[in-house]
Parts: sequence; structure tokens; C-alpha cells
Amino acid sequence: MLLLTAEKIRKSYNEKTLLKEASFGINSGDKIGLIGINGAGKSTLLKIIAGLEPPDAGTVTRSGGVRVGYLPQNPLFEDGVTVLGQVVRGISEQQRESKEYECKAILTKLGIHEFDAPLSRLSGGQKKRVSLASALVTPVEVLILDEPTNHLDNDMVDWLENYLAGYNGALLMVTHDRYFLDRVTNKIMELHNGNLYSYQANYTKYLELKAERESMVAASERKRQSLLKKELAWISRGARARGTKQKFRVERFEKMSSESVDLEQENLQMNSMSSRLGKKIIEICGVSKRYGDRQLISDFSYNLLRRDRIGVVGPNGCGKSTLLKIILGAVPADNGEVHIGETVRIGYFSQECEEMDPALRVMDYIKDISSEIETPEGTLTASQMLEKFLFSSDLQYTAIRKLSGGERRRLYLLGILMQAPNVLLFDEPTNDLDIQTLTILEDYLQNFSGAVIAVSHDRYFLDKIAEHVFSFEQNGEILDTIGGYSDYFIRKEQRQQNEPKAAVSRPKSSPRVKPGKLKFSFKEQREYEGIDAAVADLENQISQINSEIEQASSNYLLLTELTTKKEALEAELDEKTERWVYLNELADRIAEQNQD
Repeated sequence: MLLLTAEKIRKSYNEKTLLKEASFGINSGDKIGLIGINGAGKSTLLKIIAGLEPPDAGTVTRSGGVRVGYLPQNPLFEDGVTVLGQVVRGISEQQRESKEYECKAILTKLGIHEFDAPLSRLSGGQKKRVSLASALVTPVEVLILDEPTNHLDNDMVDWLENYLAGYNGALLMVTHDRYFLDRVTNKIMELHNGNLYSYQANYTKYLELKAERESMVAASERKRQSLLKKELAWISRGARARGTKQKFRVERFEKMSSESVDLEQENLQMNSMSSRLGKKIIEICGVSKRYGDRQLISDFSYNLLRRDRIGVVGPNGCGKSTLLKIILGAVPADNGEVHIGETVRIGYFSQECEEMDPALRVMDYIKDISSEIETPEGTLTASQMLEKFLFSSDLQYTAIRKLSGGERRRLYLLGILMQAPNVLLFDEPTNDLDIQTLTILEDYLQNFSGAVIAVSHDRYFLDKIAEHVFSFEQNGEILDTIGGYSDYFIRKEQRQQNEPKAAVSRPKSSPRVKPGKLKFSFKEQREYEGIDAAVADLENQISQINSEIEQASSNYLLLTELTTKKEALEAELDEKTERWVYLNELADRIAEQNQD
């Protein structure tokens, strides 16, 4: 069923054309990933489809009664709204009570536990997760998500991936998480130079189909160039036929010459820019850090080597960014020391790009760092470096505040690399960077002559660059696992399987909730008291139906009826089991709170 159509959408900002008559449809069951370089117009297209921004030309048509939900990249909220109040805003008054369980369960999965807390108290990342929860629970037929994985830790991304893979509505989303695109989407749309290319495939298959399309376009262009050469030679020699034939061939030549072929793609160019690094790099000796009653880092030591490639993972708020800041010297450790070698030059890519003055022009930002830099290609000016990072001459004199989020991150990355560091500390470098930039950054880091430590929730990125992974565990312990993210994940599952059953209960080092904040509602208390019996009853019903199915193997009509009933009961059991997990986790946290 066709839910929504976009026809000949055109959109320009100043002199830059973002969309050239883009047309596509969204059908039931579509899970579409929209990709393209930063500044190509992806977020603008999402806003147009969501009805939040008008196109310069073209139309967006929704089928009768189709509802569209939208998660912006940077959500805004009204004052005085609570967490739960924001999540249920898109739900009708009649459904809010029945949907409250689902809202709380999703918030819990996203690491938000204080449902009555005012939004104003939350960090930017927490607000994005609240907005995501609201988008997921609001009943719509088409859900539009702009960078849904930003500000999620690895476990949350895994959960969201599974949730959206089973989502019943249609999806249109911008994300640069390639594993996410591979496992969730069934259609890829690529926005390039204002043109929209569609591929009925997930990310891996899209790469194959794109290569085939570009090969065909290249072959057609070679053929066109060959014909142009022949026509040019004929015209240069002068006409030997009648005037009408000569005129026809001249017109054909002019037409072929004027045709535009979207063949060459702009490629971000990164060359290894680093300074000499001595034998002593960075020694971390017995470092510990605590905030209040939370032990973030406990007696951690490590000797950083010249070619180390380290990925850092863990839940939000566990201390990953704090570890980088301790190494940098921006945050003091409670105990222990960090010794840095004399030749070490650290390049620190922060999560918020806080050093960037939005009023500065792009060119001035880079010139303040350096007017020129030595590269393997020779000495390059600031303008030449900007061009290599896909900042055209008109963009170079644009104020930073006018850049897209991804363009700012790309400029920030260039500013760091122009300082020629020999140790790189990355705090969530993959947020807002497009796939093309990420691919080239991964290649750059693999060939970088110094050491790299990267905090990231992008599993694909970590698999590409990390040779071992620091994972934050309970009580501030940091484990070192050899390999990339996939190796870490396999070993993590093995450890969990080998843990004794008693270890399933939540440890006391879990994030604390302030006393008096958590409690069962009246209905939750009633449900909690009866949920074990309800689960057991459903399991008994399914067991009984299995017996009846065995006995009715020759009765086709009865077998069909029993199978349908069994599927309905299994779906109800899945839902009830999810509730059981949520209620028991809530009960554990309430018990911990009361003990404290």
C-alpha cells in the first residue's frame, strides 16, 4: 500500500541546490535509509516529507489518514514538561493510560529512569533519547528519524536495531551507522548533487548495486565521448554533404556536448599529517576517579604504545569521556598519575566541538590554527586543505553557524589534523559524520603513524580501526579485550553465560536513583503481584495447544485454527514477558533505593 509520495521536490538555499526534482514513494513495510555527504540536504528532505518545511517546488501527498512522526536531529522542548509528559504528548488522551507501560519500558531501555523529572534537568543526550522514546510510542504509519543512534551507547543501539527491525510501520531515516543500515533497512536512497538514487537493498547490497550503476554510467560516458570525438572531427573537416545534413550533425554535436553526466563524485582527501613521536608515549598509572557515590574509574593502568588502536565502550555516563579528559589533563584524577612523553602532541576531538566560534568564517577558523601545513604532497595552504575536505570556495567564507551539523564536525576534524598530532583522542567522532567521511577517516587512522584512542558507539567504525577494546564494567573496572567490537561482544556474551545464576540480580553499583523518586503506581503494584501467575498461565495454554495440535494433525481446518490461536498466545506471552522484565527491574531498583 502506498502511504506517501513525493513528486519533483526542488529546494535551494542561497545559491546551493539541494534537491533537483526528487521523486519517490513510501509503501507499507518500507524501511528506508537516506544517505549522502554532509550538507547534501538529507535533513532538509526529511523536514519537507514531515511537513515542517516547504519545498521550492513539487508536492508531498499522504494517502488518506496516514500519520507521520518525526524525530529531529536536535529536538526542542517546551518549558515545564516532565520526561513522561513529553513521551506521551503524541498519544491521544484515551490511549495514554494503556500506553504508559510501554513508554516507561522504552525509557528504561534508553537509560532514562526518572519519569517525573523535568526535562530541563537532563543533558542534551538524555533529551534526544526522550524525544526518541516519544517518536517510537506515538502511533503513526510513517516514522521519520534523523540520526536516531546519536547519544546512544552500544547496548542501546543493539536494542533499537532489534526494535526497528520488527517495527510495523514504514521507516525513513538518516543514519551513518552502517551495521544499523545493514540490519534494519530494505531500501537505500542516496542523495548526491541534488539527485536521488534508489536501491531496493540493505547497505551491503546497495554497495554492490551502486558499483554496477556507476560502471554502466561510466561505460555510457566513454561511448558518448567517443561519438563526440568523431562528430568533432567531421565538423572540423567541413561538411561534404548537403547543408541540411550538416546542420543536423552540428545540432547533434552541440546537444551531446551540453549533456551533463553525474559521474565523478567529490572525494574527501586525508593525508597523514603527524609529527615525530619518541619512545615514551603516555603512561597511565593507577588512575581512579569518583563523582559523588559513583566510582567511574578504579585503579586503571596502561602504557600506550606507538601504534595502539584502542576503542572505548560502555554505558552512557560510565566515565569514557572522563578517561580521555584525565589523559588530556583537563580533569584531575583522584588517585594515580598520567605521564606524557616530551614529543607527544595530542589531538583531541571532543563530543561537542565546543572550541568552535559560530561567528567565525570557515577560512578564519582554519587560518587561526595554521595558514599552511606540510603534507606528503608538499606545502598546502589553508584554502587547499579546505578544498580537500570538501569545502568549496563559496563555503570557505561562510560563517560556521550556517554549516550543517556534519559540515561543522568535518571542519572540526580538519582543524585537529592541521595541528599535526601524533596521538589522537576521539570522543564520539562518528556523530554527524557522513559515511563517505567515516570510510576515509577509517583508512586514515589505519595508516596513521601515531596512537589512537576512540570512544565510539559505532560498531562498524570500531571493527575497522580498533585492535583492542577498553570496556567499562561495574565498580569502575576497565577490561582490555583484544580485537575489534565484534570480538569484544562475543567475549562479553561468553562471560555472561558463564556467570552464576545468582548474578542476574542487579548489582549495587548500578546507577543510583535519588531516594523517594521510584515507586510502583497502584496499577503497577497489582500487575507486579499477578504477573508471575499470568506468565505461567499463558505457558500452560500454549503447552495445551501444542498437545491438541499433535492430535489434530489430520484435521486441516482444526489445525489451522489451533495454529492461529497458538501464534496469538505466543505474541501475548512475549509482551507479558517484556512487562515481567520491566516490573522486576523496577522492583529491584525500588528495593535498592529503600536499602540505601
